[in-house]
Amino acid sequence: MSAPRTLLLTGAAGGVGTMMRELLPAFGYELRLLDAAPVKEEGEAETGAVTAELGDRERLRTAVRGVDAIVHLAGISREATFEDILEANLRGTYHLYEAALEEGVRRVVFASSNHAIGFTPRPGPGEPLVRADAPHRPDTFYGLSKCFGEDLAQLYWDRYGIETVSLRIGSCFRKPSSVRMLPVWLSPTDAARLVDAALTADDVGHTVVYGSSANTRALWDLSGARALGYVPRDDSEEYAAGLLAEQGEAGPAGPGHNRIGGTFCAVPLGRPH
Repeated sequence: MSAPRTLLLTGAAGGVGTMMRELLPAFGYELRLLDAAPVKEEGEAETGAVTAELGDRERLRTAVRGVDAIVHLAGISREATFEDILEANLRGTYHLYEAALEEGVRRVVFASSNHAIGFTPRPGPGEPLVRADAPHRPDTFYGLSKCFGEDLAQLYWDRYGIETVSLRIGSCFRKPSSVRMLPVWLSPTDAARLVDAALTADDVGHTVVYGSSANTRALWDLSGARALGYVPRDDSEEYAAGLLAEQGEAGPAGPGHNRIGGTFCAVPLGRPH
């Protein structure tokens, strides 16, 4: 794929979206921003931010029109009621793919999640890393919505030739805040590198990869992401000593301790978490 220049970034006012607004322009991208909340930041007027729900199909199609690719971060990012998840994450993602189809956009980067495989056992020391072809085992309605998004991406590739890279993102924050986060941390700069690789790799069809940095304590096999051209440079281990001193080793006491999804495997379904 020739390198896209203009991107539609959905969820641009969210946590990951805000970091991608800061970092993706350095890769040569011009951003068009969309979020249900106003995107208000000095110096960003030229980006043409659109305030709209994904259910507003007319405004969504207008936002998609003329872009080279879409980075889809919008939606509810925690557990919530099924009705809320249905509207924002399932219907919203469907509306996005329909707009891409109508406007001829051929590449989407979809923010999936490790919670699509949340009930998958965490590998222990010496055990194989979790592969990207691990079957769906969602831990919540939120995780279920990410399974839907991945399957929808596969459908639109098989039916219409819209290519998607689904990124099963771990914990994307400026630094890890817990011992449990150390294996799955994705630094903002590595996140931008991963998105860029997903946008520029050739012949991806529908590809599912994990999104984490090059963490010493890794749980996931990053070979699929590396095959796209992703070269992670950060490692959560630089934060390990401080977190271990403060919190101790992650032990078996917490709910979901032996599952990829952690506490998401134990929260009541549909209860905001």
